[in-house]
Amino acid sequence: MNNPASTASLGFRARVWQRFRASRRGMTGLSAVLLLLLIALCAPLLAGRQPIVCRYEGALRFPAIVELIRSLPFASLLVAAPKPFSLPGFDTRAALSNDDFAIWPIIPYGPLETSDDGLRGPSTKHWLGTDDIGRDLAARMIHGAVVSVKVGFVAMGIAALIGVVVGGVAGYCGGWIDATISRLIEVVTCFPDFFLILSVMVWLEPDIINVMVVIGLTRWTAIARFTRAEFLRLKTLDYVAAARASGAGAGRIMFRHLLPNALAPVLVTVTFGIAQAVLIEAGLSWLGFGVQPPNPSWGNLLQTAFARLDDAPFMVYPPCIAIFVTVLAYNLAGDALRDAIDPKMNVNR
Repeated sequence: MNNPASTASLGFRARVWQRFRASRRGMTGLSAVLLLLLIALCAPLLAGRQPIVCRYEGALRFPAIVELIRSLPFASLLVAAPKPFSLPGFDTRAALSNDDFAIWPIIPYGPLETSDDGLRGPSTKHWLGTDDIGRDLAARMIHGAVVSVKVGFVAMGIAALIGVVVGGVAGYCGGWIDATISRLIEVVTCFPDFFLILSVMVWLEPDIINVMVVIGLTRWTAIARFTRAEFLRLKTLDYVAAARASGAGAGRIMFRHLLPNALAPVLVTVTFGIAQAVLIEAGLSWLGFGVQPPNPSWGNLLQTAFARLDDAPFMVYPPCIAIFVTVLAYNLAGDALRDAIDPKMNVNR
């Protein structure tokens, strides 16, 4: 058991982390989330048609590592594509001579690479089997994880930014500003999230960027409500009155003093929101409004698998299990984080 005296001497973040670590379900969910992030980050090193390192024309090349670096935000503007490996018609396996060497990814197939092994079941060559045009399902599942990570974090990042600003302004200003924003939140909340997003996506080009933006623009209401409630509670405390007396302006009080202390419940909402964003993206891709083939996402992989359910049932299980485990992991982590933030709850259950 934890020593109450030592726990009380810790800061708020340290106490939350201590309670969170005591939750088995929370650590299980966090481990699964970190594993998913690692898979998405290292996707070119795990599955791809380019070697991780090779000797070509007498020089060492790192095409998969360069591709990994270019997948980072804004890195493609600074790092050039690894030629000739990035050229569409270039066959690395055929171009390497007998004197050259190459270290290939664990799954040496690209997510868009086709073959003559169409609709083959799981084997040592293709771990999860192949689809109707011979694309490796394991490679497509790994690169589909990148889409889920991007949609979850970018969409909820947009939602968190809008929700924190709108909710903070409503909670701090009060009066008619609070009333107007509260009515706006209630109006947006009246519409079911998925159908609201689907209605907007009908008018937009099906694209991953549009999916992230639309989800972010429609999922901010819960964050705004929590932020507003925290600002209403915190602005009555003594340290806020002291900040006003010292001459601090409204912006400084809101973002320097109130916001850091109001983020705890917001982070819980964002964690649950990421799980919802993954589900929404999968649903949109299933309906054809999300990521468009041939680019892989778990949603369109599931759509393809459902169309081949009779002759290739093995295609259904990987995307279903991946979506279920991902959503469960985020919910477990969010539930444990909520319990850790609220000291009245018991995280050891």
